[in-house]
Amino acid sequence: MAYRNPHSDLATHSVANQPPPFENVNLYQSDAALRKAVSAFGGDPFATRLADFGARAGSAEAMEWSRQANRFPPQLVSFDRYGHRIDEVEFHPAYHKLMDLGLSAGIAGGAWTEDAGGHVFHSALMYMLGQTDGGVCCPMSMTYAVVPALRHAPDVAAEWEPRVTTPAYDPHFIPPAEKNAATMGMAMTEKQGGSDIRANETRAHALGGDEYELVGHKWFCSAPMCDAFLTLARTDAGVTCFLVPRWRPDGTRNAFHVMRLKDKMGDRSNASSEIEYHNAWARRVGEDGRGVKTIIEMVMHTRLDCVVGSAGGMRAALAQALWHTAHRTAFQKKLIDQPAMTAVLADLAIETWAATALAFRLAHAFDRRGDDEGEAAFARLATPIAKYWVCKRQPGAVYEALECLGGAGFVEESGMPRLYRTAPLNAIWEGSGNVIALDILRAIGREPDSLDAVTAEIKRAAGGCAALDAHISRLEKWGKPGALTEATARAFAEDMALALQAAALADIAPTEIFEGFCAARLDPDNRLLAYGASANAVKQREIVRQAQPF
Repeated sequence: MAYRNPHSDLATHSVANQPPPFENVNLYQSDAALRKAVSAFGGDPFATRLADFGARAGSAEAMEWSRQANRFPPQLVSFDRYGHRIDEVEFHPAYHKLMDLGLSAGIAGGAWTEDAGGHVFHSALMYMLGQTDGGVCCPMSMTYAVVPALRHAPDVAAEWEPRVTTPAYDPHFIPPAEKNAATMGMAMTEKQGGSDIRANETRAHALGGDEYELVGHKWFCSAPMCDAFLTLARTDAGVTCFLVPRWRPDGTRNAFHVMRLKDKMGDRSNASSEIEYHNAWARRVGEDGRGVKTIIEMVMHTRLDCVVGSAGGMRAALAQALWHTAHRTAFQKKLIDQPAMTAVLADLAIETWAATALAFRLAHAFDRRGDDEGEAAFARLATPIAKYWVCKRQPGAVYEALECLGGAGFVEESGMPRLYRTAPLNAIWEGSGNVIALDILRAIGREPDSLDAVTAEIKRAAGGCAALDAHISRLEKWGKPGALTEATARAFAEDMALALQAAALADIAPTEIFEGFCAARLDPDNRLLAYGASANAVKQREIVRQAQPF
């Protein structure tokens, strides 16, 4: 935050060679990769709204809200002063302002209420808001993603879908019928099972019709102050999906007990919790015993947000690095003009462009999958591939950007430590690496046409450059009997993700960035492990210029 007229000439020294605060930057207009991706994949009708949101999300005011919301994290209030159980979480007012910023812009509802391009619109909002604060994106993502799962129960959807798609935020903890908008989360994992949700032990006891009471626990429940949650519990037919509201129909508090908040490494503005159901009232969503099939619709959409969020996180870190190096001088040159630094920044820019291109190609597929079987097949496999690779690339990219700031980047007030602590989250949330790799195998096994669709997408970009053509030829090894196994699934995901990124870049990126990516990521003789280590002569200064947020 910029302070007014600070002293720069002190008795001991003058404050010089320091960058100005990075604030009041339009996160849409200053990001060429984002604008190109939105335009290429059907988002042009939203350009004005996205530019307006980019100005707000990049404002000094919004950045200060984020600082406050993370400095004063949420607090659990289990009981009131008289001893009544209330299970509420208190947030700093800045958290509520950030929630209002995103939800009122349509980040949860736009994908479902816009005539076309809604998922691209949603993704662009999510990409930018995550640069302001990643923590608040979690409840917004779940609120967005819950809609297709709710539609498995038309009566439930009729009641809840209008609430979660309304472009507004109502922070009051009151029955949802009394609110003008609602948020929704999910709670699946349990202590004994973790990612193996079929091992869940929470029990559902039938009350009649689609009403049940649940008894059990959940090891992770993010954003426990949401108005309702999708969760899994066992009936006699097996694991089933249920909607658990925080309030019962009679206006009393549901037996949804928040046992404690998680002390997390990052995303501290958002509350994550452990909860217990003590005969909590619930409604069944979807078929009895088919809960995983029902809730996987929600999971698929939150995985899209993981990819988008990681691309946005890379962009946030890159922008900070570009800003710092453009305003700081060392050895008689701006840092950004030092050849070694230029090489690092160009490599980070290539990485960010590639992540952004694939994220929005995937969002475009989500927009079209309802009417296009090919896009549906593409999305089924491309989603876990992109989730696996893009999310894994975020921590390394953010670290390298942090290093560009030197010691200043290691200091909390720079904002870089917060970006770094948050960076691993998307790779863990909604399935860590091995879970996603196995899901890739399941997608291919159950829907072989998904591999055909992804392969066709890759081959569409053939002829763009020699390195890409050679990489496409090497992909043929995965068609050999026994080549694709649980032990090789990660290598397959990496190979396919790089090819998909190249194909997406061919649609949106300037020539120097597309060719730079192919040279630095697809050429096995030039593919080194550290950012900026490639000796290939790409047009580094032009790539850096294209990425600058100013």
